[in-house]
Amino acid sequence: MTELGVAPAIRSQGSDYAELMRQVRGAGLLERRTAYYYVKIGVTAALLAAGIAAFVIIGDSWWQLGIAAYLAAVFAQLGFVAHDAGHQQIFRRRPANAVVGLVHANLLIGFSYGWWVSKHNLHHAHPNEPGRDPDVAAGAIVFTPQEARTLRGPARLLARWQVWLFFPLLLLESANLHALSVGSLLRRRNRHNSLELGLLLLHAAGFLAVVLLVLPPVKALVFVVVQQGLFGLYLGCAFAPNHKGMPMPESGGTDYLRRQVLTSRNIRGGRVTDWALGGLNYQIEHHLFPSMPRPNLARVQPLVREFCVRHGIDYLQCGAVDSYRQALRHLQTVANATLRAPVTTT
Repeated sequence: MTELGVAPAIRSQGSDYAELMRQVRGAGLLERRTAYYYVKIGVTAALLAAGIAAFVIIGDSWWQLGIAAYLAAVFAQLGFVAHDAGHQQIFRRRPANAVVGLVHANLLIGFSYGWWVSKHNLHHAHPNEPGRDPDVAAGAIVFTPQEARTLRGPARLLARWQVWLFFPLLLLESANLHALSVGSLLRRRNRHNSLELGLLLLHAAGFLAVVLLVLPPVKALVFVVVQQGLFGLYLGCAFAPNHKGMPMPESGGTDYLRRQVLTSRNIRGGRVTDWALGGLNYQIEHHLFPSMPRPNLARVQPLVREFCVRHGIDYLQCGAVDSYRQALRHLQTVANATLRAPVTTT
């Protein structure tokens, strides 16, 4: 398994990826952009502080639901910073990135940084590969017709309607990630578990204490449900366009460059899109160069696109709405497989 943010070893110095990497290194696009991240972290912290201040000032009011939506967006931005730290994009030294990741993931939004890094490692090593990429593992949503045909009972019915349930289910994604984080930390045995669990406990205690000190129980419950639901929806909408509906290759059969490019899609847009999606709209470039700092992804894109055209590699870029349409079309294809006889196993 390759380490997160580190491209696999290039066996052949004459490979297409090696040629592209030489161009990228020569352009200085893998150099760290620490000043950018100092500003990014500072601005995001200020947005969080402003949201908390507004929450306290507004007090006991249903207008707090607007603050819940605002904080859902801020939490997603905090998650994007943790993502970049996990890819070693911010600092050269791994411990410094880990500190940023632990603070933003565990302490501020309540997700396990260590669990996420381990999971995300597998995704980058095997993007969209059934049985190896955890992001396409069967769960509430099923991503391959083969899996859909094996389902029975309620799971089969859920898969049949998954196109209509996709976005509503994303409202539960934050709760799912909280549960997976805690469950993983309780199962794993390593020296970082106590620290991560302690930070998760501090997050939960601090978050609930502030909410309950300002709002009565019913409004507090509604606030938490809305804030966490919209947070999960935002994250899901940011990650779903990247690979869903793209080819799902079996193990092997293609090189690193083509595996990363052909299973990913980019989302068109300007600076607003870059901010809203945390740079994940440059998914092809991000997968090719996981440790590349976020602000350099837009700069490397023309180079990568031209390289792919020159080497006859399909490079997909589309609008956000079209990306969701493609993803939902794939989910419908999978759902249609439930109309066939289930596969029996012996």
